[in-house]
Amino acid sequence: MHSYKKAQQPGPITRLLSCTDEERKNYRGMELAPTFEVPSMSRHPKTGDWYPAINKPAGVVHWLKYSKEAQNVDWVVILDADMIIRGPIVPWEIGAEKGRPVSAYYGYLIGCDNVLAKLHTKHPELCDKVGGLLAMHIDDLRALAPLWLSKTEEVREDRAHWPTNYTGDIYGTGWISEMYGYSFGAAEARLRHKINDNLMIYPGYIPREGVEPILMHYGLPFNVGNWSFSKLQHHDDDIVYNCSRLFPEPPYPREITQMEPDRNKRRALFLNIECINTLNEGLLLQHAAFGCPKPKWSKYLSFLKSKTFAELSRAKPLTSQSRQMMEVEVHKEVDNAPEKPHPKIHTIFSTECSPYFDWQTVGLVHSFYKSGQPGNITRLLSCTEEDLKQYKGHDLAPTHYVPSMSRHPLTGDWYPAINKPAAVLHWMNHVKTDAEYIVILDADMIMRGPITPWEFNAARGHPVSTPYDYLIGCDNVLAKLHTRHPEACDKVGGVIIMHVDDLRKFALQWLHKTVEVRLDRSHWSKNITGDVYEAGWISEMYGYSFGAAELNLRHVISDEILIYPGYVPAPGVNYRVFHYGLEYRVGNWSFDKANWRHVDLVNQCWAKFPDPPDPSSLDQSDNNSLQRDLLSIECATTLNEALHIHHERRKCPDPNSISTANQDTTNETRTNAETRTNDDESRTNAETRTNDDETRTNAETRTNGETRTDSETRTSAEARMAVETTTSRKFGKVDDIQGLRHDDVPKNNSQQSSQPDTSNGTFSSMRFWIMALWAVSIFAFLGVMSVMLKGRKGLKKRGKGYKSKRRTSYSGFWNTNGQDNRHIRSAETA
Repeated sequence: MHSYKKAQQPGPITRLLSCTDEERKNYRGMELAPTFEVPSMSRHPKTGDWYPAINKPAGVVHWLKYSKEAQNVDWVVILDADMIIRGPIVPWEIGAEKGRPVSAYYGYLIGCDNVLAKLHTKHPELCDKVGGLLAMHIDDLRALAPLWLSKTEEVREDRAHWPTNYTGDIYGTGWISEMYGYSFGAAEARLRHKINDNLMIYPGYIPREGVEPILMHYGLPFNVGNWSFSKLQHHDDDIVYNCSRLFPEPPYPREITQMEPDRNKRRALFLNIECINTLNEGLLLQHAAFGCPKPKWSKYLSFLKSKTFAELSRAKPLTSQSRQMMEVEVHKEVDNAPEKPHPKIHTIFSTECSPYFDWQTVGLVHSFYKSGQPGNITRLLSCTEEDLKQYKGHDLAPTHYVPSMSRHPLTGDWYPAINKPAAVLHWMNHVKTDAEYIVILDADMIMRGPITPWEFNAARGHPVSTPYDYLIGCDNVLAKLHTRHPEACDKVGGVIIMHVDDLRKFALQWLHKTVEVRLDRSHWSKNITGDVYEAGWISEMYGYSFGAAELNLRHVISDEILIYPGYVPAPGVNYRVFHYGLEYRVGNWSFDKANWRHVDLVNQCWAKFPDPPDPSSLDQSDNNSLQRDLLSIECATTLNEALHIHHERRKCPDPNSISTANQDTTNETRTNAETRTNDDESRTNAETRTNDDETRTNAETRTNGETRTDSETRTSAEARMAVETTTSRKFGKVDDIQGLRHDDVPKNNSQQSSQPDTSNGTFSSMRFWIMALWAVSIFAFLGVMSVMLKGRKGLKKRGKGYKSKRRTSYSGFWNTNGQDNRHIRSAETA
């Protein structure tokens, strides 16, 4: 209790006090700590077994069930009484996540690697050798606690496997059954620990270089020179209630400096005396609280009250070395049975019929094959029938076609994000897949490495996902309104790894809950949803979390799968996915996907994004900023690499030869036009109309070239798609493809599309004949007008008026088209 206050540990502390009724009557220490009383199970009520250590899991179960504190807490730190806190233990700062508790390493729990684990858990491969310090989310503790207690009882009753060769217990008396109860219970609950061997230390052990432990566990004897301490020697000592009595004083810091020249060993000795001195300091303060007389002066008491000791025992901050998780090499018993093959995986992602999703598709599919992801990939393409007739990107990925729900067929609500759950449901209902696990991604992602269920511990009933902490609706009234199990709402999204059986049950719930939240406009506000735009745009994300809660799917949440470019990476983490959903910068260069919403980068030869800075130009002084910027550059470079390969596959002409041909063709065309036209006004009109036709001709020529390329690409795509049977709704012929309108590229330095002119010799030849045709038509028109004027003088003015009217009508045609184009752009922007 004294070290808890001295270390400035945040949050309240509670002692779980296990006493029999008789013990409680005579107990004097009720004021030593804030206390929650629990019934004693030292003597098991059914078996009669005497095992006081079972009071730890029994006390936690009782506290969770009956304490009001447990109803108003998110994170729990569980310690043993024989510990000294040296610095704040904050779960999220030491790496704890929902689904991933943090604990200390107990390497002697060899039963995790042998028959003991196989006897007492269905998932021996998930058994972690941990204990001592436990930091976990309250939801994980609720799932674990009953299993912790029942598995403790199991192991305690399994006397045949108490010997040291099974348990590692040197006494062979089953005393560490509670520790195995914890590890086996966590394995049953599918909790995988982040194991840290630096946060906690036993006095007498030598700390690692650069590591500052924040917890001391004095469960074993330790010594400094001829001085020693063992808690077992004070088992029945009433030192707390014996005024002025302390534990034997240890050597002083100055003496340790003189006795031990080795710096690391000297650090260990300083920890030893800090432990016992903190205990004695706590005893002095407790004696004073009891009203004991002031103790007589002594050198040791003077030291305990000195600035020197205060400085030596001040609260220790958490260092980066202390945060580092250990890589545990697991040695399992040799099994002669053949190794079970990994389950099959299928990756899916949803898109729509637009240039915006096309370039994202090119990037994701390229990175999928580059990453070595097992299995196949399928694009779920949501389009209206009209959009599909005009769509060109059929061969960008193996594709399953889905009716668009952007405009809800019943409510009329415009919400394109609903296409994600709708597409997954459609795919599940129309596709036969032999995959056991489905990986669901977003189109605006780049894969850096494989995402597999066996690496991230996905299982039936326990999908894997990444943390979306801003989904605060899981913690408030929103969850209570939209799910019967708000306590099971996980704040997750982005990357999903789910067993196919779970997905079959879940997909419809995902869609229904999305519609529910979308219609609940009264709860769109930021303080309820966390949506800064308050537009209900993240309804689909809540639909996912609430749908999963309805089926009690509890996620394994990992922050080591996904990173947003522009975020500082955690040291040593090999992220598997970039999610470039937010704007990010490297120096003066920036990228925001929203600025490329209407740019057709896929169908315009050699179009790409602005190149990011060269990695060699980055500032090397700040490693965090350097690693952040290197990842940002990698993401943008991969996108451009994907586009370049895509253009090569389309057999786009060499950009250098194109620019030269364009210049020659333009000069030749101008010469021909000037030679064949004498009237200045007619020549102007002819050139204007020629330019317009040339634009249309370019679009048609590109379409023809793309159609040929698509047919070549479709062969390899269909080969990949042969592994699954897809029953899709027919939208009409996809071969009748119209030329896509290419919107203007955004005009700023960081977003301007880098692309050469794509005209060629064919275009200039067509331009020549079109100009000639217009010239002949104009001369014929003037000839007819001349004949009419000579025959009927009275029609001269009418002829001029008619000509003027004709010009006016042409002007109106162009203005109308301009308005239509603006209307189209406005509609697409909306």
